[in-house]
Amino acid sequence: MALPSIDPVKLDKLAEVAIKVGLQLKAGQDLVLTAPIAALPLVRRIAHHAYKAGAGVVQPIFSDEEITLARYRNAPSESFDRAPAWLFEGMAAAFSRNAARMAISGDNPMLLSKEDPDKVARANRATSLAYRPALEKITGFDINWNIVSYPNPSWARLVFPDDAEDDAVRKLADAIFAASRVDVEDPIAAWAAHNAHLKDRWTWLNGHAFSALHYTGPGTDLTIGLADGHRWKGGASEAKNGITCNPNIPTEEVFTTPHAQRVEGFVRSTKPLSHQGTLIENIEVRFAAGRIVEARASKGEAVLNKVLDTDEGARRLGEVALVPHSSPISKSGILFYNTLFDENAASHIALGQCYADCFVGGTKLTPDEIAARGGNKSLIHIDWMIGSDQIDIDGIKSDGTRVPVMRRGEWA
Repeated sequence: MALPSIDPVKLDKLAEVAIKVGLQLKAGQDLVLTAPIAALPLVRRIAHHAYKAGAGVVQPIFSDEEITLARYRNAPSESFDRAPAWLFEGMAAAFSRNAARMAISGDNPMLLSKEDPDKVARANRATSLAYRPALEKITGFDINWNIVSYPNPSWARLVFPDDAEDDAVRKLADAIFAASRVDVEDPIAAWAAHNAHLKDRWTWLNGHAFSALHYTGPGTDLTIGLADGHRWKGGASEAKNGITCNPNIPTEEVFTTPHAQRVEGFVRSTKPLSHQGTLIENIEVRFAAGRIVEARASKGEAVLNKVLDTDEGARRLGEVALVPHSSPISKSGILFYNTLFDENAASHIALGQCYADCFVGGTKLTPDEIAARGGNKSLIHIDWMIGSDQIDIDGIKSDGTRVPVMRRGEWA
């Protein structure tokens, strides 16, 4: 059962929203679900609502923090160049048969902070390579998929270090429920209204068909060219299998694909990036011809450089997203150390892999056609925040006309 500090009614509402809004799971669909073992109470409620919706088979795959640490502290060196490719091949096969995908996040983001960074980097690379067959089904939006979160005590202690564990879990649970819009009487109606609001934003952006965005502010003078034939999205989206889903719960962003070769200038992060046990702070990078050619950070710089050296696409952008500074997650003032939440507190960019669905007709494009339009390819996709109440953004049209998009972090 759930911890006493987690409201069971709201937890059940989160599970219902995950199935009915996040996935819009259809009768007969199987569901492949990954989760930390600590999230078992939420997994059980998700299975309950999935089977009520007519699910074929709900198959959970669990991870455990102690088992993960046991590997880093006891496994031979060669272990860190391996990953369970057989598992990911099985997941890809399930997705090819129209299984839905759900991930529950909640592990301690700093779990590996004291482990050998070389082992962490090698393990991440091995996993990224092995996971690609399954990941391509997700980034290509072949299937309906969704991510939600559970207030694991180890995560809660990190976010609220000055509180007793029960209080920290309660605070994190309440923050997750509020951000996920399940702390209201009718969460499903609240999500319908929110999706309509996000649609208004991306419809306006698509109507302008900007060729680039220009960001200015402290430490920032950045022009991001947008991919040829890009399209803005946000909130609910239709997958190739015809099912409309909300991939991220929560979400406050509208986003599209930048052109991998057309990013110029410099930018400074406005919030820390939590990556594989390292908090990377005050990132400053310079782009030339789409590629990061200089990178610094006041903390975690070595880890940042390892990320950038993952492959050729790791130094280029795969996503650009707009989020108002007044978003509910920004207003909460909480640093979640979790990209699912922190990216929804500020406008952001992502290093690495692009989303095929952020192109007009993207579901029918081949990888070569996506690349020809400027879409980036990489083993990574890492979001980091560059928006604040001091950032202005202009849209630039193909004739050079400039249109205000955001002023001081808010929609213009």
